[in-house]
Amino acid sequence: MAGGAASAGVAAVGEGHAAPRDYFELLKPRVMSLVIFTALVGLVRAPGDVHPVIAFTALLCIAVGAGASGALNMWWDADIDAVMTRTRGRPVPSGRVTGHEALAFGLTLSAFSVVVLGLLVNALAGALLAFTIFFYVVIYTMWLKRSTSQNIVIGGAAGAFPPLVAWAAASGTVSLEPVLLFAIIFFWTPPHFWALALYRADDYARAGVPMLPVTAGPDETRLQILLYTLFLVPLAASPAFLGYAGLAYGAVSVLAGAWMIVLAVRVFRVRQGEAAVKAAKGLFGFSIVYLFALFATLLGEAVIGGLLR
Repeated sequence: MAGGAASAGVAAVGEGHAAPRDYFELLKPRVMSLVIFTALVGLVRAPGDVHPVIAFTALLCIAVGAGASGALNMWWDADIDAVMTRTRGRPVPSGRVTGHEALAFGLTLSAFSVVVLGLLVNALAGALLAFTIFFYVVIYTMWLKRSTSQNIVIGGAAGAFPPLVAWAAASGTVSLEPVLLFAIIFFWTPPHFWALALYRADDYARAGVPMLPVTAGPDETRLQILLYTLFLVPLAASPAFLGYAGLAYGAVSVLAGAWMIVLAVRVFRVRQGEAAVKAAKGLFGFSIVYLFALFATLLGEAVIGGLLR
């Protein structure tokens, strides 16, 4: 925790001449957009009909909760963000927002999202959102990220919770189908982030973050990427075979999954020079398309099925 305490001190430095866009950046809008999308899929696929106001409230609270997590992450990680190329321009390390402002912003949004979701939707959804924020901020950001190379494996659970939260908001329960959605995102996260870490390893090493390429080396990382991908692809196809999704999802999951495996094999085999960097970037980029395609197909099937009822 010594690094985190140092982060809090570094994050407090800065004059805090913030514009609205700086606070918006604290929310990690790109991450938030993925959270909203996967939550929408969980909401739409949940059994029963959800009142539009309840649906909007649930998605808003999940989005705000995700943004609050991002703000608290940036507050705590300001010291390592300041030395990493891709993060040094963030609002806190650049001094546009002070650490105290980011902390207050994140805590306020966290409380708002959990309380509103719990009171206006249902207690289960509120409790799951509270746990999601706690897991991302305390378990992942404050503990795992700086202490173990398995940080992204265990910490990836935080990014996998939104469909579960949304399902609970819509139905008041949790069943196998949203657990499968959780599992798909959970097992997608390591190959996705490790592909990024392969060509950003120097950044993580300079910041003292024990990402797998730093602690175990790039070859072990490539092996782990391949193994996780080989597990992920059949898991991602399982909703179709278990009757939770239709033929369109089955086709998309198989075809896109086959390409994921091809790219993971390429990362495993190509280990030197610019070609290796290109292979890692290719897998990282397609992994985003892959997850989007899976959830977009699930969403499309649910919408079309609802129109045909």
